Amino acid sequence: MGLFSLELCAGAGGQAIGLEQAGFEHVGLVENDPHACNTLRLNRPNWRVFEEDLNHFDARPFKGIDLVAGGLPCPPFSIAGKQLGKDDERDLFPAMLRIVDEIRPKAIMIENVRGLLGKQFTDYRIGIEGRLAQLGYAADWRLLNASDFGVSQLRPRVVMIAIRKDMASNFAWPSKTVKPKTVGQRLIDLMSVHGWKHALRWKDQAGRIAPTIVGGSKKHGGPDLGPTRARQAWAELGVDGKGVADDAPELEFEGMPRLTTRMVARIQGIPDEWEFSGRKTAAYRQVGNAFPPPVAGSVGIQIAEAIAQTNSSLDAVGARWVMANA
Repeated sequence: MGLFSLELCAGAGGQAIGLEQAGFEHVGLVENDPHACNTLRLNRPNWRVFEEDLNHFDARPFKGIDLVAGGLPCPPFSIAGKQLGKDDERDLFPAMLRIVDEIRPKAIMIENVRGLLGKQFTDYRIGIEGRLAQLGYAADWRLLNASDFGVSQLRPRVVMIAIRKDMASNFAWPSKTVKPKTVGQRLIDLMSVHGWKHALRWKDQAGRIAPTIVGGSKKHGGPDLGPTRARQAWAELGVDGKGVADDAPELEFEGMPRLTTRMVARIQGIPDEWEFSGRKTAAYRQVGNAFPPPVAGSVGIQIAEAIAQTNSSLDAVGARWVMANA
């Protein structure tokens, strides 16, 4: 029997890809950015994409689904967004809680920035946990580093998991770690596609994992790899972070190359075949905002196992009842 999920604030599909790999079938994906919606439709024509504001989304047709997942907007809890929390109009945790109340899934998986674990948001988190407890769920928060799951960047993200109380004891956070490739190892084939003569030397210089990919904000100017500190970190890897290139360096190119959107997507753990809709700036913003699929998939597998163990236990109880009453 398959597992079904509803994705909130789906973006360009980073989390959705990972959960798909973990065995979940997406029966609905809610996203209000037109470019991201087009990306989802372009890559998965069979997915049902709802291009609308989450505050107005009617989730009742999905009552009883296995999983509600999503990456809710980060600005209310990020330093760049001034950490206004519940006072930020972009805070969609209330909308998520309403949807959970409407459909009562078996599990919930929400990712956000590490700032959400700050002391200033302790009461906010307690409030969310309390509301979920009223609805019958046990919730937990964990800071996960993408590099622990084979992704070639640190990218710390907070993940909240809430499991229906009758199956919560079956859930365990993923613990298996995979050593990530360096930026050079990850990108050497893409960087040398035009025969760049310095490619192997660059690979050696790019001998570490990347700084966290940033630059996904709509308020940000054009596509680049972030503010001054981030650019300095990229420069140590032999990458010009002041912009994003249209293509890999040519044979005689001199200096530090810029990454293409495809290269950045690969660092995020997004499959090469995943296409992005829109021009370079729109495409890069989708990549910069993505939740790395390997992380989402690893957590998704644990959720799927918790559900499966509960179902197996229920099946066993049912079988014993049948035998006892035969």
